[in-house]
Amino acid sequence: PARGFAADAAKRPNDALERLIGRNRAVVLYELRRPSTSSELAAQLGLSLGTIGGHLGVLREANLIVGTRVGRRVVYCRTEAGHLLTGEVCGG
Repeated sequence: PARGFAADAAKRPNDALERLIGRNRAVVLYELRRPSTSSELAAQLGLSLGTIGGHLGVLREANLIVGTRVGRRVVYCRTEAGHLLTGEVCGG
């Protein structure tokens, strides 16, 4: 059976966004509708921490997300450009 984000179609972004930036990266961006750490994203999506880190790096370089240090953790959230691509609001 499918595991991770592929098992739950409700967690998937729209097809156009997947085609634009790739399926896993689109899902990471979509999941950042709520601020999350890389460890939280890895657990939610069933992807390795290294894979999540790679996607976060690309999304950050593209100014689609920002990371904010909170104590020993870095919490990621979408930027305005990230909101526009997904049509959703961070934290909502």
